[in-house]
Amino acid sequence: MNELALRIDDALPQTQCTRCGYPDCAAYAEAIAAGETAINRCPPGGQEGVERLAALTGLPVQPLDPDCGVEGPVTVAVIDESWCIGCTLCIKACPTDAIVGSNKTMHTVIDAYCTGCELCIPVCPVDCIGLEPVGQATGWAAWPAALADQARDRYHRRRQRLAREQKEHEARLEDKARMKLADLAAHSLHTDPAVLDKKRAVIEAALARARARRESPSG
Repeated sequence: MNELALRIDDALPQTQCTRCGYPDCAAYAEAIAAGETAINRCPPGGQEGVERLAALTGLPVQPLDPDCGVEGPVTVAVIDESWCIGCTLCIKACPTDAIVGSNKTMHTVIDAYCTGCELCIPVCPVDCIGLEPVGQATGWAAWPAALADQARDRYHRRRQRLAREQKEHEARLEDKARMKLADLAAHSLHTDPAVLDKKRAVIEAALARARARRESPSG
């Protein structure tokens, strides 16, 4: 990010809630810095957040965009464990890894890490997640820098972990494909040479794509 985008990102509460219409706070900050979107699309930051962004960008103060939500107190997600089926969908949706549990076991929320982003609520198939307010303060008054910094750090760590796990998964698939390719006949129910040649071509093409992704600067 450029310097202005970094300063804007620092002026956001880092809930990563996507209510602004962008995938995370950093993306919203970059869009503001580029003049691509308005400064009034962050409900967690509230009206004070709009004023902070106006001071940084030189843009006029505007009322909070109601299409993005309304200013309110910080909330934390609460899981009704008697209804939780352990599907893990909420864990996958949480941007700060604030939900713990495993497949087919009860999940629970670590309150200290929850940003109240609400992203876990729509993915729950049994509607067992609700929100509870934390205190009375709203907007930036409810988001001291320490909380925002913690949320940003946990979000980045989660993204790094997911990227690492994806690469490890792809590496395992590559290893498995190479093993089959080394002795395709032994790993196939087919004995027809034409069928085996087609399988070999498919596996070689998949390995080539994987190698291209790995060697790409963006990969």
